[in-house]
Amino acid sequence: MSENDYWWEPPLAGTDEAHLVGALDRLRVTFRWKTDDLDSAGLNTRIGASTLTLGGLLKHLARVEDETFNWKLRGRAPGPDWDESLLDDTDHWEFTSAAEDSPEFLYDLWDAAVARSRERLAAVLEEGGLDQPAHLEWPGRGHLSVRRVVFDLVEEYGRHTGHADLLREAADGRVGEDPPAGWHPVSGSGRA
Repeated sequence: MSENDYWWEPPLAGTDEAHLVGALDRLRVTFRWKTDDLDSAGLNTRIGASTLTLGGLLKHLARVEDETFNWKLRGRAPGPDWDESLLDDTDHWEFTSAAEDSPEFLYDLWDAAVARSRERLAAVLEEGGLDQPAHLEWPGRGHLSVRRVVFDLVEEYGRHTGHADLLREAADGRVGEDPPAGWHPVSGSGRA
């Protein structure tokens, strides 16, 4: 097997930046694998009393990507995919509205958000690295660093990839910690 068979793996040795970005990308790919190639029924599978679905997680994480790399890092609006009047965290709009969206829309929404995020993060890192201040400020304590904002996104993906593990197993029995060697997305734009 070649290195290309496991293109999502972080470097075996590298800088803090390479490991942090690599860990985030590995979680993104694992999450995408857990959600890939499902129809509406599969994306709307629920477990027990929980209202979480894979479709809702795709839409939520697409929103989080745009908020993180537009607003938290730069102080800019989340972007054209998001009607800011609907972005009220109290109602979890993206989780509930995903049931009305087609699988193609949800996959493309997430894929495009991640592609934009990678470009935005690369530009920010080129400007000043992980230790520069982000736009996001903790009142009375100061601005978070770019490093902290990216670590927070790693945590967000870790939590939701665990949810995706359970939901995918309920949807069609898919289990496993990592995508199989050589895996690439089947649905949506085919990017991860």
